[in-house]
Amino acid sequence: MSDATSQSDIPAKDSIGDYFLDLWCHTSKTLALRPETGAESELYDEEEEEQPTALDTLNSSGGFSVVGPDKLSLLYTNVNLHGHDVGVVQANHPAPLKRMLYYFEIYVKNAGAKGQIAIGFTTSAFKVRRQPGWEANSCGYHGDDGLLYRGNGKGEAFGPTFTTGDTVGGGINYAMQEFFFTKNGVLVGSVYKDVKGPVFPTVAVHSQNEEVTVNFGQDPFVFDLKAYEAEQRAKQQVKIDNISIPQDASYGIVRSYLQHNGYEETLKLLDIAAQSNVPPISVAPENGVSGDAMYALSERKTLRQLIKSGKIDETFSTLGKWYPQIIEDDTSTICFLLHCQKFIELVRDGKLEEAVLYGRREFDKFKKSSACDDLVKDCAALLAYDQPSKSSVGYLLGDSQKELVADAVNAIILSTNPNVKDPCLCKHSSLERLIRQVTACFLEKRSLNGDQGEAFRLSRILKSSKRA
Repeated sequence: MSDATSQSDIPAKDSIGDYFLDLWCHTSKTLALRPETGAESELYDEEEEEQPTALDTLNSSGGFSVVGPDKLSLLYTNVNLHGHDVGVVQANHPAPLKRMLYYFEIYVKNAGAKGQIAIGFTTSAFKVRRQPGWEANSCGYHGDDGLLYRGNGKGEAFGPTFTTGDTVGGGINYAMQEFFFTKNGVLVGSVYKDVKGPVFPTVAVHSQNEEVTVNFGQDPFVFDLKAYEAEQRAKQQVKIDNISIPQDASYGIVRSYLQHNGYEETLKLLDIAAQSNVPPISVAPENGVSGDAMYALSERKTLRQLIKSGKIDETFSTLGKWYPQIIEDDTSTICFLLHCQKFIELVRDGKLEEAVLYGRREFDKFKKSSACDDLVKDCAALLAYDQPSKSSVGYLLGDSQKELVADAVNAIILSTNPNVKDPCLCKHSSLERLIRQVTACFLEKRSLNGDQGEAFRLSRILKSSKRA
């Protein structure tokens, strides 16, 4: 293998192996907490948040109004005398933060004597004897005058009034940092969300016999929220599409991804397509392609194919022939990953007794590592299920686990290149580093917005592109 076998040691071999081991540990822990996500699901979904499900009877305006037994209806039973006897109730939980949109609706069953019904959002410190929007850090759309109130007693022109038989909705667009309101399934308008921190969906009634019911999503909304979300995402996509990226730059970064991961055949097809382009696309070194990008490309392709085919014995023998230094230490992390994959393949093939014998023989040497020991337990747990693919450790039988092992072997081989200055860069391609940077930027933006809004998820964007 000429220069591929000239290296007697592997720079940063342990750090690269440990990185992929930690990645496996993260997957294992994520699925242990949420086994229902399945092996091939998005593992980095937003964490679960409590959502409003009912009106909060503990934090309400006392005797001015009555919350129904179902905690989804509100009735004003008194005669209002002044601005501090409003029947206000918040939801039992604040609006969830880590998403693009939140929305709820009220149905006006009876507008009562004056129709002074309001819908909006308030903070936990809000005085629950005042209309939403009359106090600081609150916002409310009022039915008697159609005005929008934002933190003071002065309303601003906003939309139509609403009365008996109307369905009115209030929502938050975290991507745009806006509150928006609807009436009978039609968007009324939106306004900048200047309220900081978590906010509670809030409903208010303020004249005799006013009665509303609240829909927190337990029933279909009158407003087409999915269509609205699709429209908002389309607006985002238009902004992205308007960003001009040189063709050679996008081509170069895709090409470097294929080179990095050893996808030799796909790389050839990409190059053919590039040359048939008018004019042909050329790639400069600054676009992520260097003379070393082709290093051991054919060998890495072959090893990736062997691992993805479940041929782990052949992987070991091929590594021993081409890169013996990688597996000369049989207690290395890369050997551990390969032994685990061999065990998994035996279970997949139904060779359970052989798997037990193999595990006893090979896993004993890794007991000193707590991380390895935990993952060995995951592997061994496959034996406990009649249908292991449907168990909490079923992810081990998925393609993603093979990809992890193949990526680890690929990175170790890349690190043997004598021209590599920073072996840690072998763990990811330029494209993968770019995606990680975009994710970090999204998280930083969300942090600046008070930890509100969804994170960047490549899987969602890819699924959206397929639908489009």
